[in-house]
Amino acid sequence: MSGRNRVMKIAGTAAAAAGIFMGVGWRFFELMVHYRKRPDRKRWFQLTHIKMNHPSYKFEREYQEGKAWCRAQNMQDCYMRSRDGLMLHAGYLPAKGAKRIVLLSHGYKGSSFGDFAGIARFLHENGCHLLFLDQRCCGESEGEFITFGAREQYDVADWSCYLEERNPEKLPIYLYGESMGAAAVLMASGHRLPREVRGLIADCGFSSMKRQLRDMAADWFHLHWIGLLLVRVNLFCQLFAGFSMGEADIAGAMKVNQKPVLFFHGGKDTYVSPENSKYGYSLCQAPKELVLVPEARHLCSAYEEPERYRGKLMEFFEKYDRNETEG
Repeated sequence: MSGRNRVMKIAGTAAAAAGIFMGVGWRFFELMVHYRKRPDRKRWFQLTHIKMNHPSYKFEREYQEGKAWCRAQNMQDCYMRSRDGLMLHAGYLPAKGAKRIVLLSHGYKGSSFGDFAGIARFLHENGCHLLFLDQRCCGESEGEFITFGAREQYDVADWSCYLEERNPEKLPIYLYGESMGAAAVLMASGHRLPREVRGLIADCGFSSMKRQLRDMAADWFHLHWIGLLLVRVNLFCQLFAGFSMGEADIAGAMKVNQKPVLFFHGGKDTYVSPENSKYGYSLCQAPKELVLVPEARHLCSAYEEPERYRGKLMEFFEKYDRNETEG
């Protein structure tokens, strides 16, 4: 073999290896970040980790009844343009004799009707106007990329301002998130929020996109060289989705947030490790409480210990409804 042929063979091998190296990162980016709404899309709940952590795995009847109640309500359609130009949708459900407004921020590739199926009716029947968000890419909201809170945090902050402008009674407002929606709520607290926002509720939120993807890559897909994989995913996020993974992190917000925070997490959650909420709690400088439900999996605390969960919510509301915090 001539020297030129050897060089070409080595170059071809290197190019193929580089293609495979980048290809794995691209596939993970496509799987986790790039979201196309298609009727024939396979549901993630086929994965064991998702299936076992979903409320319907153990609480099918309660979950379906909660969703059915949400769907049966006559909600007002609300629309808002995001800072990067997407038309976002939410459903507003007023309550008679309301004492407060609760913004509901659902999780990754989810819906407010599903994620809040176990608690929405209770909130509504206990004096809460409800704003059911459709996160970007989900429901009737526009979008192509899920950003794990990097952009959703601004959407949540802007929806809270939307509520402020339509709240002549100056009712207290609470930002209530589950899973990725909880992370977005916690990140949003790093921005200036309306004075009417009295507190945050974060159920099973992750602490950062980097940590969550690292855990998923290692525990779900048993991938190796995770650090290098995340470098590639971050590159694709920057090139195609317009954000950096470092922007999806609660740490900075928790160090400056002045709004009280009620954390919930299931002790048997293998979708988002309980260590995430413990970490957020440790960073939070505002009044805070962490409620761990030992036997609950992801977003199942409200089903596993309903009386305790609901009691903690009402205690939180009653404590801060009339106790204004700085914005």
